[in-house]
Amino acid sequence: MTKKLMAAGGTTLVAALALAGCAGGGSQGGDPPAQTDSGGPITVWVDPPRVPAAEAFTEAHPDIEIEITQIDGTVGGQTVRQAFANFDTAGEGWPDAIFFPTNDDIAWATSSTSNYAADLTDLMSEVIEGYDEAVLSFCEIDGQIRCLRNDAAPDVLWYDEVFFEENGYEVPTTWEGYADLAVTIAEEHPGKISGMLGDAYAVNRYLQAANCPTNERVSETEARIDLSAEGCGKMVDLLSQMQEADALSNQGIFDGDAAEAGQNMVMSPGAAWWGNYLYRDTWGVEAGRISATTPLAWEGDSEPTTGNEGGGLWGLSSHITGEQLENAITFLEFVATDPAWQVELSTGLPGYGPVQDEWLEQVATDDYFADIEGSQTAFKESLGYVAPYDYMMYDTGSVWTQTVPPTLIGGGSIEDAIAAFGEELTNQAESVGYTITQ
Repeated sequence: MTKKLMAAGGTTLVAALALAGCAGGGSQGGDPPAQTDSGGPITVWVDPPRVPAAEAFTEAHPDIEIEITQIDGTVGGQTVRQAFANFDTAGEGWPDAIFFPTNDDIAWATSSTSNYAADLTDLMSEVIEGYDEAVLSFCEIDGQIRCLRNDAAPDVLWYDEVFFEENGYEVPTTWEGYADLAVTIAEEHPGKISGMLGDAYAVNRYLQAANCPTNERVSETEARIDLSAEGCGKMVDLLSQMQEADALSNQGIFDGDAAEAGQNMVMSPGAAWWGNYLYRDTWGVEAGRISATTPLAWEGDSEPTTGNEGGGLWGLSSHITGEQLENAITFLEFVATDPAWQVELSTGLPGYGPVQDEWLEQVATDDYFADIEGSQTAFKESLGYVAPYDYMMYDTGSVWTQTVPPTLIGGGSIEDAIAAFGEELTNQAESVGYTITQ
Protein backbone atom coordinates (compact mmCIF):
# COMPACT_ATOMS: atom_id res chain seq x y z
CA MET A 1 0.00 0.00 0.00
CA THR A 2 1.29 3.43 -0.94
CA LYS A 3 0.09 6.60 0.71
CA LYS A 4 0.70 10.11 -0.64
CA LEU A 5 -0.13 13.07 1.58
CA MET A 6 0.37 16.36 -0.22
CA ALA A 7 0.24 19.83 1.32
CA ALA A 8 -3.37 20.98 1.42
CA GLY A 9 -3.89 24.11 -0.62
CA GLY A 10 -0.15 24.70 -1.05
CA THR A 11 2.04 25.44 -4.06
CA THR A 12 3.34 21.86 -4.04
CA LEU A 13 -0.12 20.48 -4.73
CA VAL A 14 -0.92 22.96 -7.49
CA ALA A 15 2.42 22.57 -9.24
CA ALA A 16 2.46 18.78 -9.05
CA LEU A 17 -1.04 18.45 -10.41
CA ALA A 18 -0.43 20.99 -13.14
CA LEU A 19 2.59 19.02 -14.33
CA ALA A 20 0.68 15.75 -14.19
CA GLY A 21 -2.15 17.25 -16.19
CA CYS A 22 0.16 18.53 -18.93
CA ALA A 23 1.49 15.09 -19.81
CA GLY A 24 0.06 13.36 -22.88
CA GLY A 25 -2.12 14.53 -25.70
CA GLY A 26 -5.23 16.66 -25.41
CA SER A 27 -8.71 15.20 -25.61
CA GLN A 28 -10.95 18.14 -24.82
CA GLY A 29 -13.36 18.80 -27.67
CA GLY A 30 -12.66 15.41 -29.30
CA ASP A 31 -13.62 11.84 -28.53
CA PRO A 32 -13.81 10.96 -24.82
CA PRO A 33 -10.74 9.16 -23.50
CA ALA A 34 -10.91 5.38 -23.47
CA GLN A 35 -11.60 3.75 -20.12
CA THR A 36 -8.49 2.27 -18.52
CA ASP A 37 -7.80 -0.62 -16.16
CA SER A 38 -4.34 -0.29 -14.64
CA GLY A 39 -4.79 -3.27 -12.35
CA GLY A 40 -2.66 -1.33 -9.88
CA PRO A 41 -3.46 0.85 -6.86
CA ILE A 42 -6.56 3.00 -6.95
CA THR A 43 -5.98 6.70 -6.35
CA VAL A 44 -8.33 8.60 -4.07
CA TRP A 45 -8.39 12.31 -3.29
CA VAL A 46 -9.75 13.45 0.06
CA ASP A 47 -9.81 16.65 2.08
CA PRO A 48 -8.24 16.59 5.58
CA PRO A 49 -11.42 15.59 7.50
CA ARG A 50 -11.92 12.62 5.14
CA VAL A 51 -8.36 11.24 5.46
CA PRO A 52 -9.54 8.99 8.35
CA ALA A 53 -12.22 7.58 6.03
CA ALA A 54 -9.60 6.53 3.49
CA GLU A 55 -7.35 5.16 6.22
CA ALA A 56 -10.27 3.15 7.65
CA PHE A 57 -10.76 1.68 4.18
CA THR A 58 -7.15 0.51 4.04
CA GLU A 59 -7.63 -1.31 7.33
CA ALA A 60 -10.87 -2.92 6.20
CA HIS A 61 -9.57 -3.85 2.72
CA PRO A 62 -5.83 -4.63 2.99
CA ASP A 63 -6.09 -6.56 -0.28
CA ILE A 64 -6.77 -3.38 -2.27
CA GLU A 65 -3.80 -1.11 -2.90
CA ILE A 66 -4.66 2.56 -2.50
CA GLU A 67 -2.86 5.84 -2.95
CA ILE A 68 -4.31 8.62 -0.79
CA THR A 69 -3.76 12.24 -1.78
CA GLN A 70 -4.81 14.92 0.67
CA ILE A 71 -6.19 17.91 -1.20
CA ASP A 72 -7.18 21.46 -0.38
CA GLY A 73 -10.45 21.27 1.55
CA THR A 74 -11.30 24.98 1.33
CA VAL A 75 -14.97 25.44 0.47
CA GLY A 76 -15.01 27.52 -2.70
CA GLY A 77 -11.34 26.81 -3.48
CA GLN A 78 -10.28 26.40 -7.11
CA THR A 79 -7.21 24.13 -6.76
CA VAL A 80 -9.01 20.88 -7.55
CA ARG A 81 -11.03 22.35 -10.40
CA GLN A 82 -7.88 23.75 -12.01
CA ALA A 83 -6.16 20.37 -11.73
CA PHE A 84 -9.10 18.61 -13.37
CA ALA A 85 -9.07 21.10 -16.24
CA ASN A 86 -5.49 20.02 -16.89
CA PHE A 87 -6.44 16.35 -16.67
CA ASP A 88 -9.36 16.86 -19.06
CA THR A 89 -7.03 18.53 -21.56
CA ALA A 90 -4.40 15.80 -21.24
CA GLY A 91 -6.89 12.94 -21.27
CA GLU A 92 -5.30 11.34 -18.19
CA GLY A 93 -4.40 11.91 -14.56
CA TRP A 94 -7.82 11.83 -12.86
CA PRO A 95 -8.18 10.19 -9.44
CA ASP A 96 -10.33 7.08 -9.34
CA ALA A 97 -12.49 8.48 -6.55
CA ILE A 98 -12.73 11.85 -4.84
CA PHE A 99 -14.38 13.70 -1.99
CA PHE A 100 -15.28 17.01 -3.60
CA PRO A 101 -14.10 19.86 -1.33
CA THR A 102 -16.99 22.03 -2.55
CA ASN A 103 -20.42 20.62 -3.36
CA ASP A 104 -20.64 22.93 -6.36
CA ASP A 105 -17.76 20.91 -7.83
CA ILE A 106 -20.26 18.29 -8.94
CA ALA A 107 -21.54 20.78 -11.55
CA TRP A 108 -18.26 20.99 -13.48
CA ALA A 109 -17.49 17.32 -12.79
CA THR A 110 -20.69 16.30 -14.62
CA SER A 111 -20.57 18.91 -17.36
CA SER A 112 -20.29 17.85 -20.99
CA THR A 113 -16.81 19.40 -21.02
CA SER A 114 -15.44 17.20 -18.23
CA ASN A 115 -17.89 14.33 -17.67
CA TYR A 116 -15.62 13.03 -14.89
CA ALA A 117 -18.20 11.84 -12.35
CA ALA A 118 -19.62 8.48 -13.37
CA ASP A 119 -23.32 7.71 -13.47
CA LEU A 120 -23.84 5.48 -10.42
CA THR A 121 -27.49 4.65 -11.12
CA ASP A 122 -26.74 1.09 -12.25
CA LEU A 123 -23.19 0.71 -10.93
CA MET A 124 -24.27 1.17 -7.30
CA SER A 125 -28.02 0.64 -7.42
CA GLU A 126 -28.21 -1.31 -4.14
CA VAL A 127 -26.36 1.43 -2.26
CA ILE A 128 -28.56 4.10 -3.82
CA GLU A 129 -31.67 2.29 -2.56
CA GLY A 130 -30.44 2.88 1.00
CA TYR A 131 -30.65 6.67 0.65
CA ASP A 132 -33.69 8.77 1.35
CA GLU A 133 -34.69 10.36 -1.96
CA ALA A 134 -34.49 13.87 -0.46
CA VAL A 135 -30.97 13.25 0.83
CA LEU A 136 -29.67 12.01 -2.51
CA SER A 137 -31.56 14.58 -4.59
CA PHE A 138 -28.47 16.81 -4.60
CA CYS A 139 -26.68 14.10 -6.61
CA GLU A 140 -29.41 13.59 -9.20
CA ILE A 141 -28.58 15.44 -12.41
CA ASP A 142 -30.71 14.94 -15.51
CA GLY A 143 -32.11 11.70 -14.12
CA GLN A 144 -28.72 10.20 -13.23
CA ILE A 145 -27.15 9.72 -9.79
CA ARG A 146 -23.68 11.21 -10.21
CA CYS A 147 -22.40 11.15 -6.62
CA LEU A 148 -23.10 9.79 -3.12
CA ARG A 149 -23.70 11.93 -0.05
CA ASN A 150 -21.22 11.45 2.76
CA ASP A 151 -23.47 12.97 5.39
CA ALA A 152 -26.82 14.66 5.57
CA ALA A 153 -26.60 18.25 6.75
CA PRO A 154 -30.17 19.53 7.17
CA ASP A 155 -30.66 22.64 9.25
CA VAL A 156 -32.46 22.32 12.57
CA LEU A 157 -33.11 25.07 15.11
CA TRP A 158 -30.35 25.15 17.73
CA TYR A 159 -31.02 26.91 21.02
CA ASP A 160 -29.47 27.40 24.45
CA GLU A 161 -31.93 25.50 26.63
CA VAL A 162 -30.51 26.85 29.89
CA PHE A 163 -30.78 30.46 28.69
CA PHE A 164 -34.34 29.91 27.49
CA GLU A 165 -35.42 28.32 30.79
CA GLU A 166 -33.75 31.00 32.91
CA ASN A 167 -35.52 33.77 31.00
CA GLY A 168 -38.88 32.13 30.40
CA TYR A 169 -38.59 32.19 26.59
CA GLU A 170 -40.51 29.71 24.47
CA VAL A 171 -38.69 28.09 21.57
CA PRO A 172 -40.13 29.48 18.31
CA THR A 173 -41.71 27.22 15.72
CA THR A 174 -42.01 29.71 12.84
CA TRP A 175 -39.58 31.92 10.99
CA GLU A 176 -41.61 34.96 11.94
CA GLY A 177 -41.55 33.92 15.61
CA TYR A 178 -37.80 33.36 15.41
CA ALA A 179 -37.23 36.91 14.14
CA ASP A 180 -39.53 38.47 16.73
CA LEU A 181 -37.88 36.59 19.59
CA ALA A 182 -34.40 37.41 18.27
CA VAL A 183 -35.25 41.12 18.48
CA THR A 184 -36.67 40.74 21.99
CA ILE A 185 -33.58 38.88 23.21
CA ALA A 186 -31.26 41.48 21.70
CA GLU A 187 -33.16 44.24 23.46
CA GLU A 188 -33.36 42.48 26.82
CA HIS A 189 -29.88 40.91 26.71
CA PRO A 190 -27.53 43.14 24.68
CA GLY A 191 -24.72 41.08 23.19
CA LYS A 192 -26.79 37.93 22.81
CA ILE A 193 -27.27 37.02 19.16
CA SER A 194 -29.52 34.67 17.20
CA GLY A 195 -27.50 34.00 14.06
CA MET A 196 -24.41 34.68 11.97
CA LEU A 197 -24.31 36.02 8.42
CA GLY A 198 -20.64 36.03 7.49
CA ASP A 199 -20.02 32.51 6.16
CA ALA A 200 -20.73 30.78 2.85
CA TYR A 201 -23.44 28.57 4.35
CA ALA A 202 -25.55 31.56 5.44
CA VAL A 203 -27.15 31.60 1.99
CA ASN A 204 -28.42 28.06 2.61
CA ARG A 205 -29.39 28.80 6.20
CA TYR A 206 -31.65 31.65 5.15
CA LEU A 207 -32.34 32.04 1.43
CA GLN A 208 -32.58 28.33 0.62
CA ALA A 209 -34.93 27.92 3.58
CA ALA A 210 -37.17 30.57 2.00
CA ASN A 211 -37.23 28.81 -1.39
CA CYS A 212 -35.39 31.80 -2.82
CA PRO A 213 -34.18 30.85 -6.33
CA THR A 214 -30.43 31.44 -6.34
CA ASN A 215 -29.43 27.99 -7.64
CA GLU A 216 -32.21 26.60 -9.79
CA ARG A 217 -30.80 24.49 -12.61
CA VAL A 218 -32.97 24.68 -15.72
CA SER A 219 -30.39 22.92 -17.91
CA GLU A 220 -26.63 22.66 -18.17
CA THR A 221 -26.54 26.14 -19.68
CA GLU A 222 -29.54 27.84 -18.08
CA ALA A 223 -30.11 28.90 -14.46
CA ARG A 224 -32.94 30.65 -12.65
CA ILE A 225 -31.83 33.44 -10.33
CA ASP A 226 -34.65 35.62 -9.04
CA LEU A 227 -34.16 37.51 -5.81
CA SER A 228 -37.43 39.35 -6.40
CA ALA A 229 -39.36 36.11 -5.74
CA GLU A 230 -41.76 36.09 -2.80
CA GLY A 231 -39.66 33.82 -0.58
CA CYS A 232 -36.60 36.02 -0.98
CA GLY A 233 -38.52 39.10 0.07
CA LYS A 234 -39.99 37.42 3.15
CA MET A 235 -36.57 36.34 4.40
CA VAL A 236 -34.90 39.66 3.61
CA ASP A 237 -37.57 41.41 5.68
CA LEU A 238 -36.89 39.14 8.66
CA LEU A 239 -33.11 39.47 8.36
CA SER A 240 -33.46 43.25 8.14
CA GLN A 241 -35.61 43.27 11.27
CA MET A 242 -33.02 41.24 13.18
CA GLN A 243 -29.99 43.08 11.82
CA GLU A 244 -31.38 46.48 12.80
CA ALA A 245 -31.87 45.17 16.35
CA ASP A 246 -28.27 43.88 16.56
CA ALA A 247 -29.60 40.34 16.86
CA LEU A 248 -27.26 38.97 14.16
CA SER A 249 -23.49 38.88 13.84
CA ASN A 250 -21.63 39.74 10.65
CA GLN A 251 -19.08 37.06 11.51
CA GLY A 252 -19.06 33.63 9.93
CA ILE A 253 -19.32 30.34 11.78
CA PHE A 254 -15.80 29.32 10.71
CA ASP A 255 -14.07 32.62 11.51
CA GLY A 256 -11.04 32.18 13.71
CA ASP A 257 -12.34 34.76 16.19
CA ALA A 258 -15.97 33.57 16.22
CA ALA A 259 -15.79 31.65 19.53
CA GLU A 260 -17.10 34.57 21.58
CA ALA A 261 -19.96 35.12 19.16
CA GLY A 262 -20.72 31.40 19.20
CA GLN A 263 -20.84 31.34 22.98
CA ASN A 264 -23.30 34.27 22.91
CA MET A 265 -25.50 32.81 20.18
CA VAL A 266 -28.60 31.65 22.02
CA MET A 267 -30.46 30.31 18.98
CA SER A 268 -29.97 29.88 15.26
CA PRO A 269 -30.92 27.65 12.37
CA GLY A 270 -27.90 25.48 11.65
CA ALA A 271 -26.84 22.10 10.33
CA ALA A 272 -27.07 18.86 12.27
CA TRP A 273 -23.27 18.82 12.57
CA TRP A 274 -23.20 22.17 14.42
CA GLY A 275 -23.65 20.54 17.83
CA ASN A 276 -20.42 18.62 18.18
CA TYR A 277 -18.34 20.38 15.54
CA LEU A 278 -19.16 24.02 16.34
CA TYR A 279 -20.77 24.42 19.75
CA ARG A 280 -18.60 21.83 21.49
CA ASP A 281 -15.31 21.51 19.60
CA THR A 282 -14.93 24.96 18.01
CA TRP A 283 -16.69 27.46 20.26
CA GLY A 284 -16.26 25.63 23.57
CA VAL A 285 -19.84 26.04 24.78
CA GLU A 286 -20.19 24.07 28.01
CA ALA A 287 -22.06 20.77 28.08
CA GLY A 288 -25.71 20.61 29.05
CA ARG A 289 -26.81 23.89 27.43
CA ILE A 290 -27.37 23.25 23.73
CA SER A 291 -30.30 21.41 22.15
CA ALA A 292 -31.77 21.09 18.69
CA THR A 293 -35.41 21.11 17.71
CA THR A 294 -37.50 20.76 14.55
CA PRO A 295 -36.80 23.32 11.80
CA LEU A 296 -38.90 26.46 11.46
CA ALA A 297 -42.03 26.76 9.35
CA TRP A 298 -43.46 29.85 7.68
CA GLU A 299 -46.71 31.08 9.19
CA GLY A 300 -49.59 29.48 7.34
CA ASP A 301 -47.52 26.51 6.13
CA SER A 302 -48.23 23.05 7.49
CA GLU A 303 -44.60 21.89 7.42
CA PRO A 304 -41.19 23.43 8.13
CA THR A 305 -38.86 24.58 5.37
CA THR A 306 -35.16 24.46 6.01
CA GLY A 307 -31.76 24.76 4.38
CA ASN A 308 -28.86 22.35 4.05
CA GLU A 309 -25.27 23.20 4.95
CA GLY A 310 -22.77 20.92 3.28
CA GLY A 311 -23.25 17.17 3.44
CA GLY A 312 -20.25 16.43 1.22
CA LEU A 313 -20.21 14.46 -2.02
CA TRP A 314 -18.17 11.43 -3.12
CA GLY A 315 -17.54 10.96 -6.83
CA LEU A 316 -16.28 8.07 -8.97
CA SER A 317 -14.23 8.39 -12.16
CA SER A 318 -15.99 7.62 -15.43
CA HIS A 319 -12.59 6.92 -17.02
CA ILE A 320 -11.87 3.50 -15.49
CA THR A 321 -13.04 -0.06 -16.06
CA GLY A 322 -12.29 -3.62 -14.99
CA GLU A 323 -10.54 -4.30 -11.69
CA GLN A 324 -9.72 -0.62 -11.24
CA LEU A 325 -13.41 0.25 -11.43
CA GLU A 326 -14.44 -2.62 -9.14
CA ASN A 327 -11.94 -1.55 -6.47
CA ALA A 328 -12.97 2.09 -6.74
CA ILE A 329 -16.63 1.09 -6.33
CA THR A 330 -15.67 -0.93 -3.24
CA PHE A 331 -13.99 2.20 -1.86
CA LEU A 332 -16.98 4.43 -2.60
CA GLU A 333 -19.39 1.97 -1.01
CA PHE A 334 -17.23 1.79 2.12
CA VAL A 335 -16.88 5.53 2.70
CA ALA A 336 -20.57 6.13 2.00
CA THR A 337 -22.08 3.27 4.02
CA ASP A 338 -19.70 1.46 6.37
CA PRO A 339 -20.12 2.08 10.13
CA ALA A 340 -16.33 1.91 10.54
CA TRP A 341 -16.30 5.40 9.05
CA GLN A 342 -19.87 6.67 9.09
CA VAL A 343 -20.61 5.78 12.72
CA GLU A 344 -17.33 5.34 14.55
CA LEU A 345 -15.36 8.26 13.07
CA SER A 346 -17.70 10.72 11.32
CA THR A 347 -19.12 13.70 13.23
CA GLY A 348 -22.09 14.20 10.90
CA LEU A 349 -25.43 12.43 10.49
CA PRO A 350 -24.73 9.81 7.77
CA GLY A 351 -26.38 10.37 4.43
CA TYR A 352 -26.87 6.62 4.05
CA GLY A 353 -30.13 5.71 5.76
CA PRO A 354 -29.38 2.24 7.21
CA VAL A 355 -26.60 3.54 9.48
CA GLN A 356 -28.32 6.73 10.67
CA ASP A 357 -29.96 5.11 13.71
CA GLU A 358 -26.66 3.57 14.75
CA TRP A 359 -25.01 6.98 14.57
CA LEU A 360 -27.86 8.56 16.55
CA GLU A 361 -27.56 5.83 19.22
CA GLN A 362 -23.87 6.67 19.55
CA VAL A 363 -24.73 10.37 19.90
CA ALA A 364 -27.14 9.40 22.68
CA THR A 365 -24.20 8.23 24.80
CA ASP A 366 -22.75 11.77 24.65
CA ASP A 367 -23.90 13.92 27.58
CA TYR A 368 -23.08 17.15 25.76
CA PHE A 369 -26.63 17.95 24.64
CA ALA A 370 -29.20 19.22 27.12
CA ASP A 371 -32.02 17.26 25.46
CA ILE A 372 -30.51 14.39 23.52
CA GLU A 373 -33.81 12.73 22.64
CA GLY A 374 -35.25 15.96 21.27
CA SER A 375 -32.07 16.64 19.32
CA GLN A 376 -32.06 13.13 17.81
CA THR A 377 -35.69 13.51 16.74
CA ALA A 378 -34.92 16.89 15.16
CA PHE A 379 -31.96 15.52 13.19
CA LYS A 380 -34.04 12.71 11.71
CA GLU A 381 -37.22 14.71 11.04
CA SER A 382 -35.40 17.58 9.38
CA LEU A 383 -34.23 15.36 6.50
CA GLY A 384 -37.61 15.66 4.82
CA TYR A 385 -37.93 19.41 5.21
CA VAL A 386 -34.93 20.58 3.17
CA ALA A 387 -35.87 22.94 0.33
CA PRO A 388 -34.66 22.04 -3.19
CA TYR A 389 -31.22 23.33 -4.10
CA ASP A 390 -29.01 22.67 -7.13
CA TYR A 391 -25.23 22.82 -7.26
CA MET A 392 -23.99 25.04 -10.05
CA MET A 393 -20.84 26.06 -11.92
CA TYR A 394 -20.85 29.31 -9.94
CA ASP A 395 -20.18 29.20 -6.21
CA THR A 396 -23.10 30.89 -4.49
CA GLY A 397 -21.50 30.72 -1.05
CA SER A 398 -18.37 32.50 -2.21
CA VAL A 399 -20.45 35.22 -3.85
CA TRP A 400 -22.30 35.65 -0.55
CA THR A 401 -19.09 36.09 1.46
CA GLN A 402 -17.71 38.50 -1.15
CA THR A 403 -20.75 40.77 -1.00
CA VAL A 404 -22.97 40.44 2.07
CA PRO A 405 -20.54 40.71 5.03
CA PRO A 406 -18.48 43.54 3.46
CA THR A 407 -21.65 45.52 2.73
CA LEU A 408 -22.94 45.09 6.28
CA ILE A 409 -19.58 45.83 7.88
CA GLY A 410 -19.40 48.97 5.75
CA GLY A 411 -22.67 50.20 7.21
CA GLY A 412 -25.03 49.06 4.47
CA SER A 413 -28.44 47.56 5.14
CA ILE A 414 -29.56 43.98 4.58
CA GLU A 415 -31.39 45.22 1.49
CA ASP A 416 -28.14 46.75 0.18
CA ALA A 417 -26.23 43.55 0.92
CA ILE A 418 -28.74 41.26 -0.79
CA ALA A 419 -28.91 43.57 -3.81
CA ALA A 420 -25.11 43.41 -4.14
CA PHE A 421 -25.24 39.64 -3.73
CA GLY A 422 -27.87 39.21 -6.42
CA GLU A 423 -26.04 41.43 -8.90
CA GLU A 424 -22.71 39.64 -8.43
CA LEU A 425 -24.38 36.21 -8.48
CA THR A 426 -25.86 36.97 -11.88
CA ASN A 427 -22.52 38.33 -13.12
CA GLN A 428 -20.64 35.20 -12.08
CA ALA A 429 -23.31 32.86 -13.44
CA GLU A 430 -23.18 34.58 -16.82
CA SER A 431 -19.38 34.60 -16.78
CA VAL A 432 -19.30 30.79 -16.68
CA GLY A 433 -21.80 30.46 -19.50
CA TYR A 434 -25.26 30.38 -17.96
CA THR A 435 -28.24 32.13 -19.48
CA ILE A 436 -30.26 33.59 -16.63
CA THR A 437 -34.02 33.28 -16.46
CA GLN A 438 -36.55 34.51 -13.93
